[in-house]
Amino acid sequence: MKEFSSDAEILTAAKADGKQMLFFTAGWCPDCAFIKPAMPEIEADYPDYTFIKVDRDDNIKVAQEMGVMGIPSFIAFENGKEIGRFVNKDRKTKQQVEDFITGLPA
Repeated sequence: MKEFSSDAEILTAAKADGKQMLFFTAGWCPDCAFIKPAMPEIEADYPDYTFIKVDRDDNIKVAQEMGVMGIPSFIAFENGKEIGRFVNKDRKTKQQVEDFITGLPA
């Protein structure tokens, strides 16, 4: 999973060619801690996507710009265009995240 230090780097990476999946999280978030152990397997199952970790607290401007209020959340991009979002404050299971990704446009 890629990590960037600045909001500008995250936004540039999200809008790059190919498929990106932004994973919004925070260190204090118990629901984020719940899904975190499954993330390496999810990443391995979807190699077409570059997964980008976005710390909601460190990158609050990105979260605000993208309308992310609840975490953990996921926003998918393809060639710079948003193609789907799984954004809410609910705990997410590995199966729910995989169903979201599988349901995205091919």
